Amino acid sequence: MTKKTLAELLKQQNPVEMLRNSRIGMYVYPVVAPEFTNWRSEQAAWRNSAVLFDQSHHMDEVVVEGPDAAKFLEGLAINSFANFGTNRAKHFVPVSPSGHVIGDHIMFRETENKFISVGRAPVSNWLLYNASLGKHDVKLTHSPRSPSRPDGKAVNRIHYRFQIQGPDAPKIFEKMNGGPIPDIKFFHVDWVNIGGRKVQALRHGMAGAPGLEIWGPYAEKDEVRAAILKAAEDAGVDLHQVGSRAYSTNTLESGWIPSPLPGIYTDPELEGYREWLSNEHYEASGSIAGSYVSDNIADYYTNPYELGYGIYVKFDHDFVGREALEKMKGNVKRRKVTFEWNAEDVMKVISSSFQRDELPYKWIDFPQPNYGSSSFDMVMHGDKMVGLSMFNGYSYNERCVLSLGMVDESVKEGDVLTMIWGEPNGGSGKTSAEPHRQTEIRVRVSAVPYAREARENYAESWRTKKAG
Repeated sequence: MTKKTLAELLKQQNPVEMLRNSRIGMYVYPVVAPEFTNWRSEQAAWRNSAVLFDQSHHMDEVVVEGPDAAKFLEGLAINSFANFGTNRAKHFVPVSPSGHVIGDHIMFRETENKFISVGRAPVSNWLLYNASLGKHDVKLTHSPRSPSRPDGKAVNRIHYRFQIQGPDAPKIFEKMNGGPIPDIKFFHVDWVNIGGRKVQALRHGMAGAPGLEIWGPYAEKDEVRAAILKAAEDAGVDLHQVGSRAYSTNTLESGWIPSPLPGIYTDPELEGYREWLSNEHYEASGSIAGSYVSDNIADYYTNPYELGYGIYVKFDHDFVGREALEKMKGNVKRRKVTFEWNAEDVMKVISSSFQRDELPYKWIDFPQPNYGSSSFDMVMHGDKMVGLSMFNGYSYNERCVLSLGMVDESVKEGDVLTMIWGEPNGGSGKTSAEPHRQTEIRVRVSAVPYAREARENYAESWRTKKAG
């Protein structure tokens, strides 16, 4: 395939059509086994005992270092760096000049002049592009996510990355550390012992209960994992390794939308960025799925306030998009919610696949029905669209299908709305979308995070504090 820039591609076709008909296929969480026991038991374990997430492969990692590292990053972040000392982490959120979210990463500050940024490709690409402009004295080292289909080839990363969490996780921490671990504050980093090694640990959590995220040289991965499993066995904890099928659903209970569409396709100031991006980058090859179809790609953008990140927006520094966010503040028209799908309607969709006389409804895969990089399903109140469902999956803990999305401010918690499931006109050209019919699924507007543990026991953050 001839290499083209994103700017060239957008001159040839509407970005919505390009992304709705992407041939990239299903989004794959690479390398990690789909299941270790079964995805139901693995989901239940993060609520009832303890789990081990292997996060070594599905995220990009960008090391940013140099005399201007902090200045460079702060100029791209809605977050303030005023209290961002070493051995801390931050939920790093960059926006476009028009104030639309590009993505988010977890940013670790190892030293005064060295940061590690971990997350999906859009933020990595944004960092790499801005560093390439040569305005700051920084060096970036990029470790892309592992190949979705490595076909037996060896896979190497800079770091392994594990997370241990659940109500019984503290027993494992104490056993592997050889005694009580340090009292690590939320999103702070300290050192713990694992198998005779000193390992960095972040106090964090992804499935609704705080835990520890640890990382180190990739060559030590197997040894460290074996030490964690042995510590759990010695502590008498039923630790479940979590496969890629269950892992992707943990965010449904904790309320994080992992894949907003990067808002970079229309800003006149970003023409240089679109010329830097190629058809091989996520922004050109990713896919849009769902019942919502607009000719205007900007209709798919989100801003930090809608995603609940208003608590992060600080105007104590200059950053890309600051002026736009200042104008948005106090004028937010949508908010993030959880949608609880009606069980009877879900069963109706599934049963249609057993009927031979007409086209089935869009298949609901378990535990993860998402079939695009970014999903947008219309949520209706009568004939009026009042929201979008953006990331969905089945929770064995809650015994229901949930999705995360946004609704108009007029919608109240507890309201029952209608979601349009499936794409119009029999589906798009995506390889992940089989021919199907659209249908309606009732959804109840619920709290975000959905899991009470996440709402009540997380340290103060977007999960516990309303952001406007």
